[in-house]
Formats: sequence, C-alpha cells, structure tokens
Amino acid sequence: MLSRRDRMLLGLTVVTTLLAGVLHYATDTAVLSFVVAGAALAVLASLVGRSVDALGDRLGPAPTGILQSALGNLPELFVIAFSLKAGLDDVVKATIVGSILANVLLILGMAFVVGGLKHGKQRFSAEHGRNLSLMLTLAVLILAIPALTSSLHTPAHGHERELSVLVSIVMLALFALSLPAALAKRHASESVSVSPLARDAGTNDAIKVATSHGEWPLGVAIGMLAAAGVGAAFVSEWFVAALEPAIETLGINQTFAGLVIVAIAGNAVENVVGIQLMAKNQPDYAVQVVLQSPVQVALTIAPVITLLAPLLGAASFTLVLSPMLIATLLMSALVAVLVVNDGESTWFEGCALIALYCAIAASFWWG
Repeated sequence: MLSRRDRMLLGLTVVTTLLAGVLHYATDTAVLSFVVAGAALAVLASLVGRSVDALGDRLGPAPTGILQSALGNLPELFVIAFSLKAGLDDVVKATIVGSILANVLLILGMAFVVGGLKHGKQRFSAEHGRNLSLMLTLAVLILAIPALTSSLHTPAHGHERELSVLVSIVMLALFALSLPAALAKRHASESVSVSPLARDAGTNDAIKVATSHGEWPLGVAIGMLAAAGVGAAFVSEWFVAALEPAIETLGINQTFAGLVIVAIAGNAVENVVGIQLMAKNQPDYAVQVVLQSPVQVALTIAPVITLLAPLLGAASFTLVLSPMLIATLLMSALVAVLVVNDGESTWFEGCALIALYCAIAASFWWG
C-alpha cells in the first residue's frame, strides 16, 4: 500500500513537524526554529501533493487537476494567511510573486538541466506548453492591473482596494470557468487539455512511475491529506512566528525572505516532481506539472488572500505590487512563452533560466 518512498516521506514529515513544534515552544532560538519549520513546511507540501495524486488515482485524472488547485497549495496558503495576520504585507506580496518565479525559472530550469544532461535535447508538446504559458501570461497581466493604475495615477488611483477585490473576483471567475473543461471527459485521441487545471491519465501514470509511488486506498489518501492539512496549519503559524525575529537576526529583509525562502519552502519543493519527470525522459508531463503550479497560484492563492484580508485584520491589503515585482512577473511570463514555444529544451536553456532567477533574487537582497 505504501511504497518505500511513501514511508520515508511520512516518517520525515512526522519527525520534522514534531521537531518544529518542540523548537517553537521550548526554545528562544528563532533562527533554528525558522529553519526547521521551513523544512517541515516543505516536507508537508510534498505530502499534500502526494495525497492529492493518490486521490487522483482513485477519482480519475479529470478531478485531479481540481483537487490540485484547491488543495495542493495549502501550506503556502496558510503561510501567506498567517503572514498577513502578522502584518507582514511585504512578505505576502513577495511570496505570491516568488512562487511564480520559482516554478517558471528555478524548477523549470533545473528540470531542463537535469533532462538535458541525461538525455540531450528533449521535445515536448509545444501546443500544450503554449496553452499553459498563455494562461500564465493572462493571469500575470490581470495581477498587474492594480499596480499599474496606482503607478500611472489613473482615475482609479485611490481605489486600489476596491479594484483589487474586483480583480480577485475576476480571477476566481476565470478559475471557475476552467472547471467544466477540467472535468470534461476527453477523447482518447486528445493528449492536451484546454484547461490549465486538468491532467490527463498519462500525466498521472508518468508521475507515479517517476516517483515510484504505489496506489493508496481512498480512506488512506483522505486521511493523509487531512493530517497533512492540519500539520501545515500548525507549522505555518510556527514558521511565521519565527520569521520576523529570524530575518532580523540574519539581516534579511522581508521582501527577499518572501520572494525566495518562503516561496521555495511553501510551494516549489512540492513541484520537484517535474525534475524527476525530465530525468525519466518524460518532458511533456514535466512541463505540464511545472507550469500548472504558477497558473494555480495566480488564479487562486492571490485572489483568495485578497478577499480574506479583512477577516485577517488587514482590510487595507491590495494587490498593488512594487514596480520591480511587476517587472519580474512580466519577465517570468515572457520567458515561459519563449522557452516552450518551440517544443524543445536543452540543458543550456535551463542554465539560463536559473541564472535569471538568481539575478532577480539578488536584486531583492537589499529590499
């Protein structure tokens, strides 16, 4: 029922979560507590992703994309919510942007490098990649609207909160419109879904082979997901509690912490399956898995947090991002379109993506 990899993941989750709890309540070492809680959060994100895939095994490929969108980003959602409640607005905005950047540049770049070094030039469905990159570009452009109206001092200037709420409703509506396509049964001859949320049966099988996972009974999958969700809620609170004192001790600013550290811990680690798929020479599925995640972040995480902000004591929170954050988002969307347009990947393209990520991350070191 549980593969060796599953047992290792479960054991690591229990150990890191318990250790994070002990450090949170028993010590005043903020840096150590922050590091361990971040590691526990990354492992919990992997367990949530594994549980969603296990549910997909039982429910079929069509609902898996829906579950992945709704539940796959739970750890990151909790971290952002607790950060917003703690008044760390810069961390929240940087984490949303950082999650998109980490997947489009860092994870996809690492996947290209690993696959290219092992198999040489790899080819994937250009049409499928274009669909996902187009959806990502549109989502990023929608996210940029509040910031542009503020920076350009349009008549909407001064109404950023109302505009952010409207934009969030639009993005959630777009998410809702994608559900029928994700749930629709595809003909056997079709290999590409028009929905950014849907995964076909081949993708599920490829993930299972790449990660050496066995099937879980439905009860086990639901139980694991519930336990991982509860654990993520607790660990996220501990992580955020240690975040501010830790970054002050380490001399790291809030924007860099959110853009790099929090984003990678809460979101990108779970998507290393894309690297494994490239290593197994399954680039079609790798590109699909990696690019789905930033689309989901833009369509669900950002609007949900904006709408929930008043309940978290942040009624004035908006989607107005700094010009540099907007620029990096637009660069990531442009890069996504360019690298998948030809349906080919090489290790050098991967190096270039990682280099761009490092340059962007370095630019935020000073705030």
